[in-house]
Amino acid sequence: MPTDRLTPGLKAETVTTVDDKLVVKHMGGDGVLSTPSMIGLMERTSIEAVQAYLPEGHTTVGFEVHVKHFGATPKGKKVTVRAELLEVDGRKLRFKVEAHDEDKKVGDGTHRRAIIAIQREG
Repeated sequence: MPTDRLTPGLKAETVTTVDDKLVVKHMGGDGVLSTPSMIGLMERTSIEAVQAYLPEGHTTVGFEVHVKHFGATPKGKKVTVRAELLEVDGRKLRFKVEAHDEDKKVGDGTHRRAIIAIQREG
């Protein structure tokens, strides 16, 4: 499986408005961005950073997440997530991920994904 198009430095950025699907409400008010939702946004952004560079018929699956979520982002605010490919080790990819809301950095860490062949049904 050729992965020579996957090079460290590939990046992606996504911007999402925090809505009811992304919040946890035990903090009071309309709720804040939940940690699982932030991690999901980090995963999605990591996929976007590399998907166009993968061999045809392949995608990635996450297998490791090391992140800290240290700031609350209220419902209605925008959260910007950035992912940068740091390392390619065979089929394994390592990303730097971070999340910022409109006022501050709210999370960061690393995320690892593995390249897999897409299973065809039929």
